[in-house]
Amino acid sequence: QVQLVESGGGLVRAGESLRLSCRASGSIFSVNAMGWYRQAPGKQREFVASIISGGSTRYADSVKGRFAVSRDYAKDTVYLQMGSLKPEDTAVYYCNAAITVPTRIASEYSYWGQGTQVTVSS
Repeated sequence: QVQLVESGGGLVRAGESLRLSCRASGSIFSVNAMGWYRQAPGKQREFVASIISGGSTRYADSVKGRFAVSRDYAKDTVYLQMGSLKPEDTAVYYCNAAITVPTRIASEYSYWGQGTQVTVSS
């Protein structure tokens, strides 16, 4: 009943920038947190960045100073601005959100997007 739709992935050269977007839609009471994970071929999915209510952000050490996460609260959309991209940033990037849904008793659930491919060439 809830879906996250991602966009913005693509192929870029090392040193270039890319901006990912993810919008939550469906039966939603509130979007409490949004963030990004990534998974490279043959590796486990790893945390990249997140933003919670109030605007606090967190970043993986590997992307600090290069990536910036932001949110448009009116649109239930999260962005990931990726700068100074490196070949090691190549991965499928997944949007994640903690969402309270209006069930019998409102409860928070975690949802995932379908993933968008980011490829950085050297």
